[in-house]
Amino acid sequence: MVDSDAARRGRVLLIDDEAFIVAALRRLLRTEHDVMAVMSVPDALSLVEAGHCFDVILCDVRMPGMSGIDFYEKLRTLAPEMTSRIVFCTGATFASDTRRFFERISNELLEKPFDPGAVRSLVRRFVVESATCSSL
Repeated sequence: MVDSDAARRGRVLLIDDEAFIVAALRRLLRTEHDVMAVMSVPDALSLVEAGHCFDVILCDVRMPGMSGIDFYEKLRTLAPEMTSRIVFCTGATFASDTRRFFERISNELLEKPFDPGAVRSLVRRFVVESATCSSL
């Protein structure tokens, strides 16, 4: 017998300004999940405003224009129930203001370069824990 939560395809949003990162993550996750990918925060916010719900959001911290932190702050107003589902992706050291931001939230950090098995496990865990999108 298969656990229906474990078997459910997750809804994953990728936000990264680097096309090769988006392509690699999409290839890694698309066999088990429905993956949408955008290369900017405004595009991600447009998806949420259009009513899309995501079990997990993998979001780069540093991007031109609006950052991952900006996305988090906007999402707090737009869809606060999704802020806990953001996993921040980074390959850089943090400035003091960025470090303070991560000290005050409980979101997960995923270090680049990614370990494929760790990414899959992390996304599966979020999908199983997320009940909000399961009935959509």
